[in-house]
Amino acid sequence: ARLLVTVPEWFGRPESNAEYVEAARTKETWTVRDASDVVVGVTLVDRHFPSAAEVHLIVVERAAHGAGIGTAMLSALEADARARGVRLLEVKTLGASHPDPAYARTRHFYEKQGFLPLEETELWGEGTPCLIMVKPLPTGRIHEGAERR
Repeated sequence: ARLLVTVPEWFGRPESNAEYVEAARTKETWTVRDASDVVVGVTLVDRHFPSAAEVHLIVVERAAHGAGIGTAMLSALEADARARGVRLLEVKTLGASHPDPAYARTRHFYEKQGFLPLEETELWGEGTPCLIMVKPLPTGRIHEGAERR
């Protein structure tokens, strides 16, 4: 809850924030701590199927924005996911048909991390377009008949 209130342009709805706090009690949780052992970044993950995982939430304390914390959390999550056989990561965010500048930054972040826009839906209701983004994860397997050089 402490991190969510530092970035109200993304997390400005108290009812949604309460849902995220509750989700953190049960979902797989990744954190980044600063030198004083204070949590400055949190990622919540859903594992719907053995081959797919969803980034449910990423939040980084405002004072730590731009320090690579979000990127570090995603990199660690991806390495763990590949080791578990996950082939696809998913994230849902506010779609581009909504003019919110903060979420334009969010989409840009995910695109830089290799996520591709898949579909914009009305999953969250009219006026709140949900953009589903996916990132294929390489398995490192060599196809039969191919060789590594």
